[in-house]
Amino acid sequence: MLEFIKPGLFFDFMKVKWYAITFSLILSAIGVISIMIMGFTYGIDFAGGTVVQVKFYKSVQADDVRKALKAIGLENERIQSVGLPTDNEFLIRTAKSEDTVQGLSQKIKGTLDNAFGREKVQIRRIEMVGGAVSKDIKQKGFLSLFYACLGILVYIWWRFEFKFSVGAIAATIHDVIVVVGLFSLLRKEVDLTVVASLLTLIGYSLNDTVVVFDRIRENIRKQTSPNYDLAYVMSASISQTLSRTILTSFTVFLVVLVLFLIGGDVIHNFAFTMLIGTIIGCYSSIFIASPIVLFMSKAKA
Repeated sequence: MLEFIKPGLFFDFMKVKWYAITFSLILSAIGVISIMIMGFTYGIDFAGGTVVQVKFYKSVQADDVRKALKAIGLENERIQSVGLPTDNEFLIRTAKSEDTVQGLSQKIKGTLDNAFGREKVQIRRIEMVGGAVSKDIKQKGFLSLFYACLGILVYIWWRFEFKFSVGAIAATIHDVIVVVGLFSLLRKEVDLTVVASLLTLIGYSLNDTVVVFDRIRENIRKQTSPNYDLAYVMSASISQTLSRTILTSFTVFLVVLVLFLIGGDVIHNFAFTMLIGTIIGCYSSIFIASPIVLFMSKAKA
């Protein structure tokens, strides 16, 4: 087995727990404040409306597209360039949908054909979601995150002890808050793909936390004295699993980095979530989940 950390090497992680917790509280506070003040930029899945992806076979600027769409009253809609500037592809997003405006996509295609030429314009993708449907999707999407966290609480409680489940849930909530806070700060779209990536992140983070908890529990059982130093046992346990954690996280990180860089617009937000989540999930397993178990153990004692 490949070892990044030499066997027997010890890092006193619990010694710096307060610095890590302070850092996490600051990150979480920034995320929560951003969500409260700026909110989210919802994608078509949650906001409803129509998205049309258009490919031009000539050099075109977003302002040129906006001027062309003025003829059908869409000059104020969001027009976003996707891919490389030389790709000449744009996403046209409007709150209007087919249940309120008949043939909206056909109108866009016809208008752009007249402005740029029929052979110079290609409609690559059309997505339409009605208001009632998008509201239902958004509600169920966020409920899925809640049920996932609830399931983790029950599972860890059953497999370990209640204090371990609290630590795992705190680490999971921390990861989700940091990631969604970044989405709010960067004004990135939140849609079903992002919810799917958050659920994936929750599972990944939990897996890393369980590995650490397993080693902590195993080392606690080996203690012969009732007055053993739990903080030392936790730091030793994390040190013993550190090589595995680095190897797993680095492998996942490389994969999602490639997806983020060349995966295209459709998978971009998923890759972004996992890119940040891989780092923050590894961090929270060490500096959030374990210290909370330590605090609850001392409080119980």
